[in-house]
Amino acid sequence: MNFKNNIALFLLGGLLVFNSCKDKNENFVFFSVEDDVELGAQVAEEIENDPDKFPILDETEYTEAYNYLNNLLDYILTSGEVKYTEEFEWDIHIIADDSVLNAFATPGGYLYVYTGLIKYLDQEDDLMGVLGHEVAHSDLRHTSRNLQRQYGINILLQLLTGEDPSQLEQIAGQIAGTAAGLSFSREFEEEADEKSVEYLANTPYACNGAYSFFQKLLDEGQAGGTPEFLSTHPDPENRIDDINTKADELGCNTTPLAPATYEEFKNLLPQ
Repeated sequence: MNFKNNIALFLLGGLLVFNSCKDKNENFVFFSVEDDVELGAQVAEEIENDPDKFPILDETEYTEAYNYLNNLLDYILTSGEVKYTEEFEWDIHIIADDSVLNAFATPGGYLYVYTGLIKYLDQEDDLMGVLGHEVAHSDLRHTSRNLQRQYGINILLQLLTGEDPSQLEQIAGQIAGTAAGLSFSREFEEEADEKSVEYLANTPYACNGAYSFFQKLLDEGQAGGTPEFLSTHPDPENRIDDINTKADELGCNTTPLAPATYEEFKNLLPQ
């Protein structure tokens, strides 16, 4: 029996054990962290190769804007609460589309924020709440956990043993094709909301930054027309309560820092 077959049998045995006790351990992920990074890199390549759908701002042309955004991201990554700080890429991109109020994350720490969302938000704390939420989706490996539920044992074995090298590329293409519309279960959204509060609790920003953002989105939605972010991040009313409840539990600061530099950041973007 060759080495690959040994691995396959080992993985199959593990998967069968996992299936027998999955109700007790829904957070178990068979994809390795390295698989997340590889998949994320392939998704990022697919996104970059589709500038009509994803017009990403050039980092050399918008250096100041990217420096500003990466400084915000660093507050989260150095909070001590992000599990895969070193393992993941944590590569953030700005998509130039003022008509879209959205942000999304893909495996391995690849993050994307639309200019429309940045300009829509009132203060830096709101953006920090969004970034914390999206970092959590990557750090908690929500896409990989979704794939595990969606594709099952056979595809997992093909991916993990390299039996079908094209499969990962196909999945990356599918994720990229629906990236802006990626949606997660209520369970995963609640996890990301809670983690966002935990991340921001160790920063100068309001730990419930996501609350004011969701509240504005909710108000806008009630006024007519549903913001795109709500279509992929549903149930805002309960989540607002949950975010504030988590902040109360942690006893963290909820006073917005609201630096004036946020308006300067907006002005660095295409007008």
